[in-house]
Amino acid sequence: MIEHGFTSRILQILESHFQNQGEARFHSSELLQYLNIKTKAANKGSKSRASFGNIYAIYVLIEDYLNHGFQLNNTYPAYEGAQYSYLMRRQRQLPFGSKLQNHALNHRLNQEFKRYFPTSPFTPILRDKETRRYWFNEGLLTFQVNTSDINIAESVKEIIEAYVETRQDSFKKFLEDCQKIIQISENDISEAANFIQELLKPNVDARIFEIVSYAILKEYYAEQVIYWGWSLDAILPESLQLYKTGRTNANDGGIDFVMKPLGKFFQVTETIDIDKIFLDIDKVQKYPITFFIKTHESIDRVREIIQEKAMEKYSITKIVERYMEAVEEVINIPTLLDYFQVLLKNDKGSTVIQEIDSQSRLEFDLDRFNS
Repeated sequence: MIEHGFTSRILQILESHFQNQGEARFHSSELLQYLNIKTKAANKGSKSRASFGNIYAIYVLIEDYLNHGFQLNNTYPAYEGAQYSYLMRRQRQLPFGSKLQNHALNHRLNQEFKRYFPTSPFTPILRDKETRRYWFNEGLLTFQVNTSDINIAESVKEIIEAYVETRQDSFKKFLEDCQKIIQISENDISEAANFIQELLKPNVDARIFEIVSYAILKEYYAEQVIYWGWSLDAILPESLQLYKTGRTNANDGGIDFVMKPLGKFFQVTETIDIDKIFLDIDKVQKYPITFFIKTHESIDRVREIIQEKAMEKYSITKIVERYMEAVEEVINIPTLLDYFQVLLKNDKGSTVIQEIDSQSRLEFDLDRFNS
């Protein structure tokens, strides 16, 4: 059994439903073991990955199952199924769920579950594409123990609710820390620097990592002014402005940030993934892109790695050169921290953290649940 901070809470909930048999039920259920895997982030703080998509796909279908009382009878096989529109609407009503897409319901949960349990005879979500009706596989909810029928649907629902509550508490603590650091940074810049460094560590939720990157770059470029105009006698100063162009860390095929008035594109990526980097370049027809890569590798080494992998992939020098020319600039974590040090010296540290706070509230829809 994989054990982490939230495992004991899972077992506690199971014990409350199945006296002295909680751990036995856990070991008898692939679904409970899957939830244990997916809730590793519960006690790791707001910065770790939360995995709400697949968890909420399970939750809304289990909730529908319980609302109809199927745990009390054997009529679920005759059920017409939950409507897709209802399930999506319900997911987005849940904490952190306002921007969830349909991937988990349609394929992502099933694919990941199969990866963890390749010999399982059960697929979690069943659906009829024509009618857009969905069911949760009852084979993962019911089983027999000593000729007694056991149903874990209520336990599953309670486990997920406990996980969400724990994550909410973590994010509230994160926002409280933001507010505290905003005040502290006015007098002690070292505290602000330490706070930002923590947000750029490898275990940080990809969305927070992108938010922090945006907040620093936005303020850093705002300090810079260019002079331009339509004619020599109409030259005007303008500060550089960075804009987010879509959802944070979304798999939407878009560009993450764009700078006005230079028209500079920025893309945030967690790894030096040559396929992703070149896909980003291709989708804007090799328009130059600045890549911010979540790495401590030197910028020169990052470029070397990209070029080496490009040669392995394409082998033709001219093709590789065209792609490398489109990598306009590389920003790594040390560079971003250098930018932040400049901002701290210019008394802009609290402004950056206020932006992180604001963007986090928007991205995770936290104000809706704090009111």
